[in-house]
This record gives sequence, C-alpha cells and structure tokens, in this order.
Amino acid sequence: MAVNLQKGQKVELRKENGGSLHKAMVGLGWDEVERKRSLFGPKPQDIDCDASAFLCKGGKIVATEDIVYFGNLRHKTGTVIHMGDNLTGAGDGDDEQICVDLDNLPAEYDKIIFVVNIYQAAQRKQHFGLIQNAFIRICDGDNYKELCKYNLSENYDGMTAMVFGEIYRYNGTWKFSAIGQPTHDNSISELAKRFY
Repeated sequence: MAVNLQKGQKVELRKENGGSLHKAMVGLGWDEVERKRSLFGPKPQDIDCDASAFLCKGGKIVATEDIVYFGNLRHKTGTVIHMGDNLTGAGDGDDEQICVDLDNLPAEYDKIIFVVNIYQAAQRKQHFGLIQNAFIRICDGDNYKELCKYNLSENYDGMTAMVFGEIYRYNGTWKFSAIGQPTHDNSISELAKRFY
C-alpha cells in the first residue's frame, strides 16, 4: 500500500514485498485553478509547468548535461529519462514522468532532485498560487505500483518554481525525501544554480 508523505518526511524505497527497488517511475502532477475571465478580455494563458531532474555528485550539479528536462530528455548514461513535456497540465494523473534506472545509475551520482518550474512565469504573470492538486509520487518502475506520494497542499502565491522532492543514496539503499520548497526562480537554469 502506498505511503502518503508529509513535508520533510523521508522513506526508504523498496518494492511492496520488501525487495530492492531496481527502477523508479517518478510521476509529477498539477492542475490549474479555475480562473475567471472578463466578458471581453482574452482567455487566460495556459500554465505550462516543466518537470526536471537534477543529477548530483556529492549533493551538487557538476555539469549542465546532468539536468534532464524537456530540452534534454535522456541523461548521457541512459539511466534517467524524461517521458516528454505536457504543455497544459490538463487531465487526471501524472502530467509528466521521469524514469530512473536505480540499479545502473553510476555510483558517483548520489542524489536526483525533482523540480517543477512555470515556463516564462514572470513574462506571463503566472505563479504556483494558480496551481492546485500538485503532487510527486514514486512508483515501482517494474510494475508501476505506487509506493509513496507527497501532495503539496500549502499556499504558494507568488512562487514560480518548486523543489518537489529527491531520491538519494543512503547506506547502500535508495530513499525519497518530500521537500516542497517554493522559489522565485523564473527558469530551469535559475533553479539549477541553487544546486551548483
């Protein structure tokens, strides 16, 4: 049965039967808050949220090629793959998915940070206060059974990016930490600078 996490909570990633997790599917989702539009005004622009994975060595990003996002869908090692960009967040379930081959991720990578930013947030005057039902969930990559989920339920008015959570190595096992840290960063590169 899947574990519902609270902000700051950490959990060891294991299969339902307790065995080692070989692959993880990280699902990220969000919905737009219903916005009123004036009778004669333009339709509000869709909010385009972008999920990314930062592969870290010693807890830090050491090269831009270690950022997996809509412009670099596959890490050079082939162990982290972004399944594609969702431009609107419409519909139920995951809006974007990132698959991680935990068994074959080179040992020098000790952490993968999962973030979401709103594309051109400043220019479009958009922020996470216009987003609801945001979550990150970790599934067993072999059978897609959900292992844990973290629902981001705070008010994030004015915030344009979010550190959702991270998978990291700890004493030979993989763990997940629910972070939920909002930021004012306006792009993936700005957000990444926090981890160099």
